Amino acid sequence: MAVLLRRYGYEVTRQTGSHMRLTTTQVGEHHVTIPRHGSLRVGTLSAVLSDVVEHLGISRQALVETLFGK
Repeated sequence: MAVLLRRYGYEVTRQTGSHMRLTTTQVGEHHVTIPRHGSLRVGTLSAVLSDVVEHLGISRQALVETLFGK
C-alpha cells in the first residue's frame, strides 16, 4: 500500500513496530498510518482510502482506478 500511495506523494516518514506512517505535502501536509503486513483487512483498506480521498479532494473511484488500475 505504501508503494501505491507514492503516486500521490506519500512517503514513509517513520515506522514503529508493524505500522508505517506516511506523509504527503500535496494539498497541505497529511499523515496516514498503515499496517506493514502484506495484506490489509477490508475495513482497514476502506478507512485508509477514505482518509486519502478526503485529504486530496478526489473521488474514491478516481483513487481506486489510479492505485489499482480498475
